[in-house]
Amino acid sequence: MSLTDIPLKTLGGESTSLADYTGKAVLLVNVASKCGLTPQYAGLERLQAAYGERGFTVLGVPCNQFGGQEPGSAEEIQTFCSTTYGVSFPLLEKTDVNGPERHPLYEALTTTADAAGEAGDITWNFEKFLISAKGEVVGRFRPRTEPEATELVTAIEAQLQG
Repeated sequence: MSLTDIPLKTLGGESTSLADYTGKAVLLVNVASKCGLTPQYAGLERLQAAYGERGFTVLGVPCNQFGGQEPGSAEEIQTFCSTTYGVSFPLLEKTDVNGPERHPLYEALTTTADAAGEAGDITWNFEKFLISAKGEVVGRFRPRTEPEATELVTAIEAQLQG
């Protein structure tokens, strides 16, 4: 099964998959509302605004596995993201990214190595995977990499069509 075939659910409970984003570069990020890194939502939204019309989207994946920092319901998460950070990019349902209940999407993603050559478990909230318009993982960025860090922006721009 390819990455684009893995069934996903939106935060609103609708069926989707990465196939719905074919032709777009996707920055997939496991997110949390009560984390020290939560202000990264602002940078993610700026990326969405800057590159959205050029075939790019951020895709947020709420996760409560790191210090219980995403305890809210789908409605609470959506309200927090939109009112606090003006988030306009899509969000998926709350998902396990590690452990025995790890979502199949993250089973596939965690085989990708970062710039240091390290693959494996998600280390914390706001770990980022850049997926090409063809549905292939082309980069992994650890949680402390800011959304607008040069290495991440350069990688996104390399995936855009124009």
